[in-house]
Amino acid sequence: MLLGAVLVLFLLGGPGPASAHAALTATDPEDGTVLQRAPSGITLTFTESVGLRDDSFRVLDPGGHRVRTGQAGRADGRSDTARLTLREKLGEGTYTVAWRVVSADSHPVSGAFTFSVGRPSATAAPVDAGPAEGPLTGALHQTARYLAYLAAALLIGTASFVALCRPPDPAPLRRLLVAGWWTLLASTVALLVLRAPYEAGSGPAAALDAEAFGGTLTSRPGALLLVRLVLLLVAGALVLRMARLPRRPARTPLAVASGTALAVGLALTWAAAEHASAGIQVPAAMVSSVLHLLATAVWLGGLTALLTLLRRPAPAAVAARFSRLAPVCVTVLAVTGVYQSWRGLGSWSALTGTTYGRLLLAKLSAVALLLAAAALSRRWTARLATADAETAVRPRERLPEPVGGPPPPPPDPSPPDPSPERAAGDAHRRRLRRCVLVEAGVAAVVLAVTTVLAGTLPGRAAAEAGRGTPAGGVLPASVTTIPFDTGTPGGRGTVQITLDPGRTGDNAVQAVVFGPDGGLATVPELRLSFTLPDRDIGPVQAELVDRGGYWSANTVTLPLPGTWTMKATVRVSEVDQVSETRKTRIAP
Repeated sequence: MLLGAVLVLFLLGGPGPASAHAALTATDPEDGTVLQRAPSGITLTFTESVGLRDDSFRVLDPGGHRVRTGQAGRADGRSDTARLTLREKLGEGTYTVAWRVVSADSHPVSGAFTFSVGRPSATAAPVDAGPAEGPLTGALHQTARYLAYLAAALLIGTASFVALCRPPDPAPLRRLLVAGWWTLLASTVALLVLRAPYEAGSGPAAALDAEAFGGTLTSRPGALLLVRLVLLLVAGALVLRMARLPRRPARTPLAVASGTALAVGLALTWAAAEHASAGIQVPAAMVSSVLHLLATAVWLGGLTALLTLLRRPAPAAVAARFSRLAPVCVTVLAVTGVYQSWRGLGSWSALTGTTYGRLLLAKLSAVALLLAAAALSRRWTARLATADAETAVRPRERLPEPVGGPPPPPPDPSPPDPSPERAAGDAHRRRLRRCVLVEAGVAAVVLAVTTVLAGTLPGRAAAEAGRGTPAGGVLPASVTTIPFDTGTPGGRGTVQITLDPGRTGDNAVQAVVFGPDGGLATVPELRLSFTLPDRDIGPVQAELVDRGGYWSANTVTLPLPGTWTMKATVRVSEVDQVSETRKTRIAP
């Protein structure tokens, strides 16, 4: 079952740079812009707070050499920004900025963009977002995260089952508690060790770097993992004490309160490191996330405990208690799940238009199957309870005692035929065991999808990023260079037109005019229009405004995708002007 769930985990979504929560919304200087003067610093703005690394920024000059910079910091003290001061004055040409930060949900995110000073270089340094995520490191990290979810459900769910469902002999469940504790301890240590290479995008061997590991211990994700380890050590003492107690340990209020506090503390180490810790309504999201994790653990871990007890004749009362507990967990999961879905999606279109939404649909489908299996389990639990009750009240048949005469024959060594009630109870118990087994299998798949979902960019964040500057290693803007020649002295040059984001809908336009010597040129007038001949649309005029060195329009709306014809009209004097056209591709 575990192997199948792990396979589902990797089929649904493997590691990749797009799996982070934070997304880049703006850069200063903007991507692809041409500046008259060199900037004193570089600022990036994200959809959520981000953590900075020692190598969060690399600025490359036109020749590909690294530019000396200051320490990465914040802009105006805002945690959702990253600010870098340039220590040297930049010369003319195109510069590449590669960046890598850690989002609030503990996932690294990286990208790159370019800007030019004076005029663009004929050849610029290649856009490099830094090292890609190491495949082996990513796979190991993802597996450790899944095992941590699974182990937490096993540990918290089994302990809750013992406390709430009160099995008369909890001895068979002690192995589950020990297995859950050891698995959670090992997976937490693995996450802590792999943290540095996971953030850096390097191989697992980088985990041996003592300096990098020291940096992990002082970071927020590392600190939360350390807190989880401390809580596990306390929980381990309780598990060990329970293993040494008599067969039926007393459930004291102090033990229940201690276990509840440990469970809430463990759930907080997840909530504080994932989607709930960033975005809108953080306090409410943290509470919702903790309740969601605990309800999941009580339900799914309880299923495993019940399945373990059903391997032998177990009292129907235990199954009946869990059957009453499960709907409470489902109600909590439904309420918190709806809230978290609304918070993560932001719109109905994100449900099918984003990876986060599609994964959420997959999780909902698995949960629906889980609820169907749970309904069958409740039916067989009720029938088992009825059969056991009838067996308990059925009068035992008494044989008459012989008076005198020969002694009675020895009893038949073969077991007597079971009563109809007992036979029915055994049949119901087998059916219940099969239903619970199906529930546990589907539950493992639900946990797998949850693991992937926790590391996927939410739809709301994707929409926010889409309204700004997209992150990534490819230039999102459409840049077109149009040469012109009026046939008069000084009437030659080029116009560089940047269309951002180069997709349907609203686009920002920036145009820079260069003279015959390649330097910035000033012209009295520049007009720009767009036509889509295939659909007989246009011309759509871009209302360009002279910004003193370059021309721009805040918005030009291109309603349909396709190959548009861009017409630039350049007037270099009162009587000399020329119009040139170029094709540009507008993406959907």
